[in-house]
Amino acid sequence: MSKKLSVRDRALLAVKTQPESFAPIDVATMQNTDRNVTLVRAKTGPGAMLTHLAKESEVQKENQALKDELKVWSDSLPVKRLDAAVVKPSRWANRLEGSFESEEFEQLKREIESAGGNVQPIKVRPIAASDPQEYEIVYGHRRHRACLALGLPVAAQIEPLTERALFIEMERENRQRADLRPYEQGLMYRRALDAGLFSSLRMLANDIGEDPGKVSKALALARLPDEVVRAFPSPLDLQFRWSKPLSDACEKDPQLLLKRAQSIQAGGKTLPAAKVLEVLLGGSEEGVERFNTPPKSVDVRANGKRVATVKLDASGHASVAFELHVVKSKDLKKLAEMVQAFVSATE
Repeated sequence: MSKKLSVRDRALLAVKTQPESFAPIDVATMQNTDRNVTLVRAKTGPGAMLTHLAKESEVQKENQALKDELKVWSDSLPVKRLDAAVVKPSRWANRLEGSFESEEFEQLKREIESAGGNVQPIKVRPIAASDPQEYEIVYGHRRHRACLALGLPVAAQIEPLTERALFIEMERENRQRADLRPYEQGLMYRRALDAGLFSSLRMLANDIGEDPGKVSKALALARLPDEVVRAFPSPLDLQFRWSKPLSDACEKDPQLLLKRAQSIQAGGKTLPAAKVLEVLLGGSEEGVERFNTPPKSVDVRANGKRVATVKLDASGHASVAFELHVVKSKDLKKLAEMVQAFVSATE
């Protein structure tokens, strides 16, 4: 009963609050063209109650429609145009400077300039305690750099993220791009492991959803000595399949590998990346064949007999082995002088 009275009271209240122009109307039908609903206005209690309930029903429907629409967009981040100068690269950024000097980057700049800004937004996180507010890039370093160079604001999604979440999102997004190179990926993985962001290579691979073997290859490239990397025209030329032979060569004889890398740089001539690899390995790019080939040797003969053998081992080290009784104690000094003269002539 109380419920009925409550509805009746609400209906009577609706009658009291109706404009005076409606008071003399007994029954009127009006079409609401926006909602396609027929409303009944009456000065009687039951008629007013029906009118009020109809209005209330429409409001509830409208509210539900707005809630449904809000739910659709609840997981979406708003896009805001930021001054590119207040957006900073991340410490985990894996783009080398060479990535910003390529023809692909110039083409990206032209596209952004033509559109008046980046159509595809980047993602950033707010930098805590920065005043004025600054942001760190989660992903989109090249789009940001292009906007910065063009003097355009950068369209960005803003979301607070932890360090680890930032790394994972950046790595996943960048890995989907065909132009990301193995060495760049390796640098990012190396920094994360060195900083303790992940406790192991396997945990890193699991969290980013990548094959551990591929992560290992990228890491091996990023951990090559700097002189070896500089021997290539660009670090971006390094390939996943070169990881094992170069790592094996470095482990077997690091000094020889460094010596070959230095000789390439000293030559003053830019060699194709595949040729650099061949020189570094002393063989083909399929492996370290030279490290497994038998050592070279040359016999020294006198009066038709072999008196000594000069050998060059796989590491490039030379040795001379004389036959028994060929060298006397008194001849050692003379032999040393001959070796000294030979070394001096080849320096």
